[in-house]
Amino acid sequence: MPEVRTGGSGQRSWGNVVCRLQVSKIQSRVVSEGKGLRDRGKTLAQGTPEAMTKRNREADKLVTAFWILLCQAMDGQQKSRREATRIMWYISTRGMAPRVDFEGALFSGYAPDGGLFMPEELPQLGIETLRHWSTLSYPSLVKELCTLFIGPELIPRHVLNVLIDQAFCRFRHKEVVHLSRLRNGLNVLELWHGATYAFKDLSLCCTAQFLQYFLEKEKKHVTVVVGTSGDTGSAAIESVQGTKNVDIIVLLPQGHCTKIQELQMTTVVRENVHVFGVEGNSDELDEPIKAVFADVAFVKKHNLMSLNSINWSRVLVQMAHHFFAYFQCAPSLDTYPLPPVEVVVPTGAAGNLAAGCIARKMGLPIRLVVAVNRNDIIHRTVQRGDFSLSKAIEPTLASAMDIQVPYNMERIFWLLSGSDSQGTRALMEQFERTQSTSLPKELHSKLSGAVTSESVSDEAITQTMGRCWEENQYLLCPHSAVAVSYHYQQTNKQQPSLPRCCLAPASAAKFPEAVLAAGLAPETPADILALEFKETRCTPMRKGDDWTLMLRNTIEGLSWQQRPQS
Repeated sequence: MPEVRTGGSGQRSWGNVVCRLQVSKIQSRVVSEGKGLRDRGKTLAQGTPEAMTKRNREADKLVTAFWILLCQAMDGQQKSRREATRIMWYISTRGMAPRVDFEGALFSGYAPDGGLFMPEELPQLGIETLRHWSTLSYPSLVKELCTLFIGPELIPRHVLNVLIDQAFCRFRHKEVVHLSRLRNGLNVLELWHGATYAFKDLSLCCTAQFLQYFLEKEKKHVTVVVGTSGDTGSAAIESVQGTKNVDIIVLLPQGHCTKIQELQMTTVVRENVHVFGVEGNSDELDEPIKAVFADVAFVKKHNLMSLNSINWSRVLVQMAHHFFAYFQCAPSLDTYPLPPVEVVVPTGAAGNLAAGCIARKMGLPIRLVVAVNRNDIIHRTVQRGDFSLSKAIEPTLASAMDIQVPYNMERIFWLLSGSDSQGTRALMEQFERTQSTSLPKELHSKLSGAVTSESVSDEAITQTMGRCWEENQYLLCPHSAVAVSYHYQQTNKQQPSLPRCCLAPASAAKFPEAVLAAGLAPETPADILALEFKETRCTPMRKGDDWTLMLRNTIEGLSWQQRPQS
């Protein structure tokens, strides 16, 4: 049994033990009280009519007392059962929305108050649980984490196991996630063995399975709206294409993705897939999406949801990256306390970083390094508490990280502030009004204590890709190179350091332009080459168009198609 101190499956198992103990005590009390009452009844039965009347009154009392005791036993049993099947609740980071269960968080995207959903309380994992989990495969780790945060009352464990196995069945590597151990202590965790060659496949395949489970159970239809900087869109399309009870609308930033990233989206010509090419960057295309989701009545009427990393389910599955990285790279789990491992997280919207912060809060002994490209709002926030937009997004070789609004930082602020919803709401509302804010001193201190940061130039990216190939004959994608650049900086100092794992979010096969810029030869799989010859479909959203109106009209049209035909 996992050793879990707060929430989760361990507490549910403990609740069953408590339930049996409580019922046993009350049953013993009923038997004891009943024996005493029965003996008194026998004495009263022998006597005068007055005694007989008194006996009848006592008999009534006996019956009443027995039923009270029986009801207490039943109430105690029901209470313990409720505690034994304790629901994991989710609350908004801004504190102004009703709490929801996992299903509610899955279908919501943004909370009604504009915040993001987070667990009301986090399970705390003990050392024995971590030692046990260290023996598990990546899919098994996902199952354990999802059991804690979803709960068997929503998805029974045997069903959850099937859903997760189904999610990962098409991954190209038998381990699903693979660690490459390279020269000079370089560990690269390959998160890109799914259908679209990016880490988004891991969380979106699972999320789509959870989605289908609830939709089929409740006979519902949803429309998914996704904004992408390159990889999320294709992974989201892949996870739900051809599904009868899901329509998906994807907004991609025309000209800001690689050609392969665009083709992975525009070549999926399925009835339930609707792709828009926006004349703007990834932050600009997020604006109409946020405007639509701010209309709570519209969202409810048309059953809208998002599969961006604002969706809690995405962050939940991404926690497994950090646990797997730790268990693969920790020198030994036989010592106390457990040894720390440094995990380097290349990021744009900070979803993987939020997942790491949560894992760390649960008791995983990792030290987090966030690595970004020249779009460095996260780096400035960690270093100086400066959470503000730059004048413009700078196009870089690591294009999927060309983001100025890392919305998952809101989850991190809330987590590190001790679940301070009021403070988080004030901070984010100021940022939304002015596009600039400074973290309170205490919050900045906690952030800089929890996370180290680095910003990496395009020149450093190509140098890193070249060095890794020269030393290992291993091709990095430019986003992975952002993380590995930090590793090389540390090894160049020739100082003792912790074991380190660099997360690799995508395959180099998706970024031949960056590979060529590094003076290397691209290696392109046959299924990616075949994209060039497929039919494409993409609706333009041009500058000057009302993007919010276009999005609303598309959603309303899809809802009309779903209406029963008379």
